[in-house]
Amino acid sequence: MLTTLELTQQLIAHDSVTPDDKGCQTLLSHYLQAASFRAEQLNFEDVQNIWLRRGKQSPLFCFAGHTDVVPSGPIEQWTSDPFKPEIRDGVLYGRGTADMKGSIAAMAVAVRRFVTDYPNHKGSIAFLITSDEEGPAQNGTVRVIETLEQRQEKIDWCLVGEPSSSEQLGDIIKNGRRGSLGGVLTILGKQGHVAYPHLASNPIHLATPMLAELTQMQWDEGNAFFPPTTFQISNINAGTGATNVIPGSAEVVFNFRFSTEVTADELKRQVVSLLKKHHLNYQLQWHLSGEPFLTPEGELVAAAVDAIKKVTGRSPELSTSGGTSDGRFIAPTGAQVLELGPINATIHQVNECVNVRDLNTLEQIYYEIVRQLLT
Repeated sequence: MLTTLELTQQLIAHDSVTPDDKGCQTLLSHYLQAASFRAEQLNFEDVQNIWLRRGKQSPLFCFAGHTDVVPSGPIEQWTSDPFKPEIRDGVLYGRGTADMKGSIAAMAVAVRRFVTDYPNHKGSIAFLITSDEEGPAQNGTVRVIETLEQRQEKIDWCLVGEPSSSEQLGDIIKNGRRGSLGGVLTILGKQGHVAYPHLASNPIHLATPMLAELTQMQWDEGNAFFPPTTFQISNINAGTGATNVIPGSAEVVFNFRFSTEVTADELKRQVVSLLKKHHLNYQLQWHLSGEPFLTPEGELVAAAVDAIKKVTGRSPELSTSGGTSDGRFIAPTGAQVLELGPINATIHQVNECVNVRDLNTLEQIYYEIVRQLLT
């Protein structure tokens, strides 16, 4: 049986830049079929997804993750080829080591070992693996979950292998995530010559007071589990490229990361109210990437906390900080969802890496979580 390090290295060697899986799921399928997992390919458009399950009974414990990675960036800035895994001073380098091929390998090896030790375990174990997490996330986990829901195949506990740790492996468990609401706002004015402003209407000038007020608003105060909702402008674009032309429109791209204290519809209403207050002529497009979710303390949280303490001696912190993950598609089904994975300090960066010892430790933590829940 492969070690976690060996399986991680094999996965990294596949240059699976989103949405291309490049054979990672086939490798994983072959590895787990040896432990009596049944593989089902659930592909949608150009995205490959695989659902692997062992057993038919409940409760169902699911490991979730993604084989796609972000582009490497300038290869010449890497100290070694991003898709040729290399170990230096006990650290494994390569794209996807931390996000999240290392986690997938640790999950698979932990489960193979668990099944060997407990062939008649309770319930079922599954893997939900997609190649569309780093991309639009439209034909990956969300579509698989829709399929599972249609046939009433319910996940009870789900552990997502996102790199949740901050300073030390297992110091943070993500037991929820904020919602993400994006908007593209176009302020409409009238194009004209800068020397004759009375014959034009500058949309940048029109929008500035409203945007200033928008950035100063307090949307909520957060709660015991979530920080206050935040608003950020990520892009402002206007102009024709000429210095003597007043633009006819200005585009503002923004995003809310919101807590459970406010809904997406409430945020939309407040923005529209402010636009009307400033008497702006506008167009507005919304995109809801995900609702906030929270897994309160229960069986899964207790098992994860206890496993980390047993393996590392650390007491992890429960957190809902950070960006979104595919957990946002799984939690609405009623499943308890946690994210637990390697240190996230180098994810999406040049020279992404993970400590080799952490890979082995992570495999032990995953093993212990499954053991506590299914024996």
